[in-house]
Amino acid sequence: MRKRVIVSIVAVFVVGMAMLSSSKKEKQPFHTKEELEKFTRFSSYHSLPPIDSAEYFLTPYNCRGCHGFDTLGQANIDANGMDINLYDDWETSMMGLAGVDPLWRAKVSHEVSVNPGHSAQLQNLCTSCHAPMGHYTSKYKGHPYYTLDSLATDSLGLAGVGCMSCHSIGNDTTLGQLFTGQIPYDTNDVAYGPFILPMQGPMQLYVGLTPLYSDHISESKTCSPCHTLISNAVDLSGNPTGTTFVEQATYHEWLNSVYPAQPTTCQTCHMPELEDAIQIANGYTALPYRSPFNTHVFAGANSFMVNLIKNNKAALGVTASDANFDSTLVSINKLLTEQTLNVSVTNTNITNDTAYFQMTLTNKAGHKFPSGYPARRAFVQFVVTKTNGDTLFATGLFDASGNIRNYTQPYQQHYNVITDTTQVQAYELVMGDVNGDKTTVLERANITLKDNRLLPAGFTTTHYTYDTVKVVGHAFTDSNFNKDAAGVEGTGKDIINFNVATLGYNGTVNVTAAVYYQSVPPSWLTEMAAFNTQPITDFMAMYNAADKTPVLIAKDTLQNLLINTSIQNANVAALIGIYPNPTSKGIIKITTRA
Repeated sequence: MRKRVIVSIVAVFVVGMAMLSSSKKEKQPFHTKEELEKFTRFSSYHSLPPIDSAEYFLTPYNCRGCHGFDTLGQANIDANGMDINLYDDWETSMMGLAGVDPLWRAKVSHEVSVNPGHSAQLQNLCTSCHAPMGHYTSKYKGHPYYTLDSLATDSLGLAGVGCMSCHSIGNDTTLGQLFTGQIPYDTNDVAYGPFILPMQGPMQLYVGLTPLYSDHISESKTCSPCHTLISNAVDLSGNPTGTTFVEQATYHEWLNSVYPAQPTTCQTCHMPELEDAIQIANGYTALPYRSPFNTHVFAGANSFMVNLIKNNKAALGVTASDANFDSTLVSINKLLTEQTLNVSVTNTNITNDTAYFQMTLTNKAGHKFPSGYPARRAFVQFVVTKTNGDTLFATGLFDASGNIRNYTQPYQQHYNVITDTTQVQAYELVMGDVNGDKTTVLERANITLKDNRLLPAGFTTTHYTYDTVKVVGHAFTDSNFNKDAAGVEGTGKDIINFNVATLGYNGTVNVTAAVYYQSVPPSWLTEMAAFNTQPITDFMAMYNAADKTPVLIAKDTLQNLLINTSIQNANVAALIGIYPNPTSKGIIKITTRA
């Protein structure tokens, strides 16, 4: 009897709090320190080993009824009436599309074609992050491999990184230490969330899951199993070299920055936060309003693939609306153009034959830019034009296919000073095989030939993660790459000097300094396109029909800058005196200075 009374009191307290929150519809702070301490004392952690059950995950469709647009037209809305339902935002993100991503499928097919003896292992590795619910269900049932054939008829796998791919990750002590698709799932029918005292009844009744509070779901370590990927290298015959290669390490890049201390997490930027009080599920008037609320747009940098998939929905079996795709593209564009990079350009000097400029790039991301999959690159376009429109100097121009003009293959090194139009500054990771030749075959990646990707603020070569996130190539010795004037690391900046020959020109010029981004550069596909498997053929057809225009991330301009080749030293202020300034009579005097 005593036990029943305690349960009843708790139930009344929870419902009462819910009704109070619903009636006032005020913002509810995340949680106070006292709340967290109290809750922690009464909470129990569910063990990680899989239980003896037929299934371990639910598809996102099971979540849609309460966390999406339901049959009555209800949806989660913010204070301004904007639809922010979780399902619609998720389904057209690259998380939601991970299982049907045609580039990923083509690349897996490429890797298998190069080393067919490793087929099952390669596919199993790649599905662990692109189709984790299908992969881990197969694993828990005792199957050694989960392949693209397994995925083809599996609704869990085809759901990509679905709701329970993240919300059933347990708060295990190994979280943040497991990488390359090793995900510590809690398989005891629970769903972790960021809000204390969740209303458990509806979820238990309708989908058989118990929602639980845990702060780990809001921490970057929850993203770490799939956002640091370390592969075992092989030689050109497919034999293991005994070495490993860091294919991507976004989580470690974040660790080596100022952001963990702020704290700014992966979720802060990629799941933008709303301060409005939000009722996060449909159909329950007593449900507490929660704040802050992280939207589920999962905005990244891959607008190219989101748009390609949108334009090939039928072929890929995707049923999401164009409106949802467009909403995702808006979120990606906002992240790329507003939260990624600052660019500024200044004229530092003009002599009788050369104009000198400095371009400063400041990384605002919480990791390297670009980060993630090693195909991605950003490059600088620097153009000086005469008043009549003629080009005096240009580097970083590109054609309709996305090829950078004058970008000599296989790659160009990092530049501190650019003096010629054949020199292009590209920020990228370049992989090398056992012979030191550039490769785009991930399993053959044995060494890093170049990594000059822009570093996050606070990054240092003395941080314990540096062996995983090294700077490689000429950027390492560049005195202003991530360093201030005193040589102190951590600026998150790079300064490029442009020395432009004026070629006897007298007159004004306009200067444009811009940074463009490509998630799938044409050169990345050359090796893959040499194979004729169905996934590769299908993707290449989609790619060839796609708009391959690089994305403009940021730019700065100088307008009507005077170039006078008769001046022997362009430090005009040191040569000419102008006075009085200001003048009260409209008359000024100009004198030369010794």
